[in-house]
Amino acid sequence: MRDRLFVALDVDSLEDAGRLLDQLEDVVTGVKIGTQLFTSAGPAAVERAHKRGHRVFLDLKFHDIPNTVAGAVRSAARLGVFMLTVHAAGGLQMMRAAAESAAQAAREFGVRRPICLGVTVLTSLDRRALERELGVPASVDAYVLRLAEAAREAGLDGCVASPQEIRRLRLALGQRFAIVTPGIRPAAMTGADDQKRVATPRAALDAGADYLVVGRPITGAADPKGAAAAIIAELTAAT
Repeated sequence: MRDRLFVALDVDSLEDAGRLLDQLEDVVTGVKIGTQLFTSAGPAAVERAHKRGHRVFLDLKFHDIPNTVAGAVRSAARLGVFMLTVHAAGGLQMMRAAAESAAQAAREFGVRRPICLGVTVLTSLDRRALERELGVPASVDAYVLRLAEAAREAGLDGCVASPQEIRRLRLALGQRFAIVTPGIRPAAMTGADDQKRVATPRAALDAGADYLVVGRPITGAADPKGAAAAIIAELTAAT
C-alpha cells in the first residue's frame, strides 16, 4: 500500500526537501514535486529524490500551446519521472501533443514512459467558484467528468481529481484509467486548509483512487515519518 502514497514536497529549497526525505526514510516510496520546489531547485530536486530511491510525480500542470507543452513533457520524460501533469482545460490538441511527446521521448531516451495525467478541477474550487469565477455553468462532478473524458480521448493515461469525483470517474472511465487524488485528510485531522473537496485516505481508496497525494498532513506534522506511517496503516486496513 505504501506505493500508492505520494508525499508532496512543497518546500522552498533543495535543503528543505533533503531534510524531509531524511525524515521519511524507509516509509514512503514516492514524492510529488510541484511548482514551489521545482521553481526553486529545478531538475536537481528530481535527481535528489531519485538518488533516494523515490518515484517522482512531477506536478507542474503544463498548460500552454501544444508545441510548448510537448517540449516540456519531453524534458520531464528525460528526467525519468514516474508521472506528470498537464491541464485538461488546455484542450484535445494540447493533450495529444503531451501524450505523443511522452511516448516519443521514452523511446528516444530509453526510459519508461511517464504516466501522463490531465488535471481536472483544482480541489480549492467548488461549484460556486466554478460558475462565478470561471464562468462554467455546470456542477463540479459534471465538469470533472467532461475534462477526464477529453483526457482519455487525447491519449492521456489518467487524471487528477478530488476524492468526491472518484466513484463517478471510475464507473464512467473504467479500471485502466488512472485516478490520482489530492485533497486527502486523515480521519483524525480537523480542517481542510484551503481545500474544499476532501476525504480521508480510506474513503478515497475505497472509492477507487489509484494514487493519493498528501502534503501538509505529513510535511506539517511534528513527526512526518509517523504521520506517513499512520496513513499507510489506514490504507492497509482498507484492503
